[in-house]
Amino acid sequence: MIFSKTCEYAIRAMIFISQKSNEGLKVGVKEVAKGIDSPEHFIAKILQDLSRKTLIRSFKGPNGGFFIDSDSSVTLADVVRAIDGDKLFVNCGLGLGYCSEVHPCPIHSEFKKIRNDMSSMLTSSKITDYNELLKNKEAYLRLFPTKIC
Repeated sequence: MIFSKTCEYAIRAMIFISQKSNEGLKVGVKEVAKGIDSPEHFIAKILQDLSRKTLIRSFKGPNGGFFIDSDSSVTLADVVRAIDGDKLFVNCGLGLGYCSEVHPCPIHSEFKKIRNDMSSMLTSSKITDYNELLKNKEAYLRLFPTKIC
């Protein structure tokens, strides 16, 4: 597991909301929770946090819900940083506080490459990049995909 459970749900929720926003829809907490197979109360807190940090937008009222602008430049790295902070991008692979170029841990060089590759992928991947994959059913956000009305 690379991300915290909160971060996993946040990424899945962001991708789900982006897909629905691409279809011109706003979605509520219940629909997001069902769409990504997550606990509703947990996803509600995550969405409030993402909204407060301006990664997603929300409107209250009968036609309200969460959405992402189609021209959004939010990346996976933005979501990871908002939820888990920078530790994925800077921490030691063994969790040692003193690991550095001068005082490396045993896996420092190998882990640094993996960490840099992961950082590059997350930074270059916009949330909106996954809309087509989901639309074409080439990727899924649930173990057993179901149609959500």
